[in-house]
Amino acid sequence: MEMKNEAFSLLRIRELDLVNLLEKLGHEPAARKKNDTDYWYLSPLRDERTPSFHIDRTANEWYDFGLMAGGNPIDFLLRYHGCSIAALLERMNVSFSPHRLSAFETDLLNDRFDRDSKLVVKEVRPLYAYPLKNYLHERSIPIVVADAYCKELTYDIGGRSYYGIGFQNNLGGWEIRNKSFKQSSAPKDVTFLSYGAGSAHVFEGFMDFLSWQALHPYQEPRSVDFVVLNGAGLFDRALSFLKQHERVHLWLDRDVTGLAYRDYALSLGNCFVDESGLYEEFKDLNDWLRCKGEMQKPILRLGGGLRPAG
Repeated sequence: MEMKNEAFSLLRIRELDLVNLLEKLGHEPAARKKNDTDYWYLSPLRDERTPSFHIDRTANEWYDFGLMAGGNPIDFLLRYHGCSIAALLERMNVSFSPHRLSAFETDLLNDRFDRDSKLVVKEVRPLYAYPLKNYLHERSIPIVVADAYCKELTYDIGGRSYYGIGFQNNLGGWEIRNKSFKQSSAPKDVTFLSYGAGSAHVFEGFMDFLSWQALHPYQEPRSVDFVVLNGAGLFDRALSFLKQHERVHLWLDRDVTGLAYRDYALSLGNCFVDESGLYEEFKDLNDWLRCKGEMQKPILRLGGGLRPAG
């Protein structure tokens, strides 16, 4: 399928086929593996001699093992061009006609790739497994907070069963986390928690949303609305809902993509407020929360030496 509209939107860019996009940018795969589901490249984002830039064809997502960063086509293009959201839209519309770039087609790929490799949720239940509760503890998320918004899922991939913490989106898909894996089940979408409030808080992922809840234990739960993007690239899907609010608090990641979307949102109007200054030295709100306890430990003097209290 090819893009037919006359101009690119953020949603259109996010839906681009990554392999086709890299080809148009002049980058060919160095290797194809696992029945052509895994493409490996010399990184287009830096100089290297051994291919460590990976595209998962089943998910249309990239990961650069040298940078330890990845994501969707928007995440890639923001790093590739080193520009803002507005500049990216302008660059794409000047450099490419939409019909020159192919959209990612899930149905066609399903015909090519083994359907057993897809993630299938088998069971949904309350949080119970000790390893998952221990993982939440490591992320400084109280179990009572996670219980209010999350479930424990059993899911299959390639004939093998796994379990994780699930957070559901508006279309019924799940964001799934455990200590070893970060997964998503189709369909991918944002999550709205709407109570008709005048202000809204926006988070890139559900661990940051849970972190905010942990930091505000006495906040009336329905006094504000919440949006969990489940990926910064879905920001545009939430925009019409966000614009219904007098105040929108942005708790986005402090990485290339999160900062680009922060600047994009701030350019849209005074109702958007950046809250990421709280954790400016950290990747995201949860990273700050996990380190907060260590930062707050007082220093005690013992025998002329220093050691953390506790």
